[in-house]
Amino acid sequence: MADMTDLSLDDASPDGLSSGGRTPDTRTAPRRLRPRTWAAVVAACTGQFLVVLDVSVVNVALPSMRTDLGLSASGLSWVLNAYSIAFAGFMLLGGRAADLFGRKRMFLVGLGLFTAASLAGGLAQEGWQLLAARAGQGLGAAVLSPATLTLLTAALPEGPARVRAIGTWMAVGAGGGAAGGLVGGVLTDLLSWRWVLLINVPVGALVLAGAAFLLAEGRGGERRRIDLPGAVLVTAGLAVLAYGIVQTEAAGWTDPATLVPLSGGLALLGVFVLVESRTAAPLMPLRVLGVRAVASANAAMLLLGSATFSMWYFMTVYAQNVLGYTPLEAGLALLPTSAAIVLGSKLAPRFMARTGAKPMALTGILLTVAGFGWQSTMGADSHYAAGILLPGILMAFGMGFVSTPLASLATSGAAPGDAGLVSGLVNTSRTMGGALGLAVLSTVAAARTGDSATPADLTAGYALAFRTASGVLLAAALLVLLWLPGAKAAQDAKAPRG
Repeated sequence: MADMTDLSLDDASPDGLSSGGRTPDTRTAPRRLRPRTWAAVVAACTGQFLVVLDVSVVNVALPSMRTDLGLSASGLSWVLNAYSIAFAGFMLLGGRAADLFGRKRMFLVGLGLFTAASLAGGLAQEGWQLLAARAGQGLGAAVLSPATLTLLTAALPEGPARVRAIGTWMAVGAGGGAAGGLVGGVLTDLLSWRWVLLINVPVGALVLAGAAFLLAEGRGGERRRIDLPGAVLVTAGLAVLAYGIVQTEAAGWTDPATLVPLSGGLALLGVFVLVESRTAAPLMPLRVLGVRAVASANAAMLLLGSATFSMWYFMTVYAQNVLGYTPLEAGLALLPTSAAIVLGSKLAPRFMARTGAKPMALTGILLTVAGFGWQSTMGADSHYAAGILLPGILMAFGMGFVSTPLASLATSGAAPGDAGLVSGLVNTSRTMGGALGLAVLSTVAAARTGDSATPADLTAGYALAFRTASGVLLAAALLVLLWLPGAKAAQDAKAPRG
């Protein structure tokens, strides 16, 4: 958060919430953050870091968990899946709850649940206890993550200050995902697998105490009862769909164990849309998806997530299974890639001020495509520089460039009362895209590798996955070019309240 002192905040109200939609005059505005705004920025970024970190931090600890708790191979996979399914399934509900019941309140509820579940997981003595704790973490993350972005958009008026704050939020989140392997490796090697979960407890407790005293409450919409049928349908639909997606890795795409939940999830979401169109106070007003900026940015985020989320997985397994790195060495090898995505996210707002959000998003996607294409040339005997370092930096730098403009356009196209919902949509699109992409690309890699475990065949499978992801990214670039509006058009078409 090095350049957060550059935020211009003379349009922010004393409680840290925006007093209007005016863009601050950066020539005369004081370059100083008010305490409540600092609290919103720090709390939002810390919460997002913890949420994204816990998607991947347990990866290197899985063998130790299996040995200590006697988990089966399928049970081990559910250490990851329990978190991702609960996270994706409850995200929209968490986002809407922030609008209806208060951003600060839902931030505290989400972080409290996440911290308590982390403690329970770290102290688990049986496999089912660990899986239940991971599901609890996912539920807490689903409430917490939309609230973090909503805190930022509420604390800062639209304009350069908000864009820079979103860039910082994106950078910290990307850093959390990138640091997962390294943090998990260090904690597992030096302490035990339990500390990949217990480390969240002191951090969560500290942020909870600070947020309770420093954050101001705010609500985007009038207080009313939540749309219970809509909440049940969308949560069940997303959770069942996510379950079907994760089943593809073990059962394939044509097995009933995959087809039944996939079909059931899509059917539930279809019923959800029908119910929302007839409900007086819907959980997700369909007019939100009628806003071009919101719909196009979320579609692009879905495609980007499906291609880029798997990058960390494939680069990690390539480093370990082909190049012979230890888990800790693999984490260290990816540190420059982690730094590149953070740097790209931090630089994106500066370039956006000159080029605009849409050109920035296109530039980021094309850089990412170039990096993925380069990575797909990896070999079984590649050196670190050409096999991991340089293509990884290019991929990550492009990813940092594209996420901030998409999130900025999506949130700027939403009415104030829908900010939490749109934040939940952005995170849901990215999470569901990541789960779908990892399942598809893992299947692609496995089909190319077959039953062979030789370094050459493993590398060929990983390379095909990167080439396939490059095609998905090119489709995202075409979508952005033809559908995504510019910042001015997004503002002109902002969804009316109602």
